[in-house]
Amino acid sequence: MTGADDTSGALDLAAVLREFRRRAGLGGIEAARRAGVSQSKISKLENGALRASPEDVRSLCDIYGVPAAERENLVRLASDLKAESRLSRVVMTRGAARLQHHIGQLEAKATLLRSYQPAMIPGLLQTRAYARLVFGGGLSDDERDAAVDARSNRSSALDDDTKQFKLVITEGALRWQAGNPQVMADQLDAIITASRRPNVRLGVVPWTTPVEVFCTHAFHLYDSAAVLIGTEIASAILDSSDDVSVYDELFDRLELVSSTGDDARRELLRIRSDYQLLGR
Repeated sequence: MTGADDTSGALDLAAVLREFRRRAGLGGIEAARRAGVSQSKISKLENGALRASPEDVRSLCDIYGVPAAERENLVRLASDLKAESRLSRVVMTRGAARLQHHIGQLEAKATLLRSYQPAMIPGLLQTRAYARLVFGGGLSDDERDAAVDARSNRSSALDDDTKQFKLVITEGALRWQAGNPQVMADQLDAIITASRRPNVRLGVVPWTTPVEVFCTHAFHLYDSAAVLIGTEIASAILDSSDDVSVYDELFDRLELVSSTGDDARRELLRIRSDYQLLGR
């Protein structure tokens, strides 16, 4: 349970707590007095603004006279939501294969996937040779191979015509030479091939395009339910509507300054030609 499912579960728990309070014939002020908390906390627990902890649930269920079996189910739900919240917020990148599987699960649920990359090729488009270089630092051979396999498996999502992909890459990311010119020429061929898929809209931001929008980090949107952002040591998944809306708007602005379709492919071929010259 992550993202939208996690949020839905929290709202369900809030609604059940509110209903049990009403069945007990208690107002919010009296419920708060008996629980030894503020009336504001009761209100926030019941409207989903504050996620109920297992301890909150036990206390309120005792006050409301909730039957034991139902009380245990609610406590278990609160415990699961607490654990899922920790997992869904930050995923440490040590254990790269695990992170790739986690991202793959997000991609599998979404029907619209949008990615912005200012410094490297998006994972869904990476060739195995490029991915091996990405995962080369600090991993054992077995760990690197597992991470590359997991990333390659994610690329199969592009074959699903029920999904739409919008990917924006800066020229700077394409000019960051991974390994050698041949690796990059092959990588650009793979990107050009992917850009011709009917469910893929690829945008390239050339260095010659004047821009008034700035975003120094990569991010990935899954529908409008969650956004993934990453650092060198961790990846965070944000699923609040306020957070996601910021990245919704940001992606739209980045897409507006990108070249798409045949224009994007011309930019890719121009950069590929430079790598060919460099490799001679």
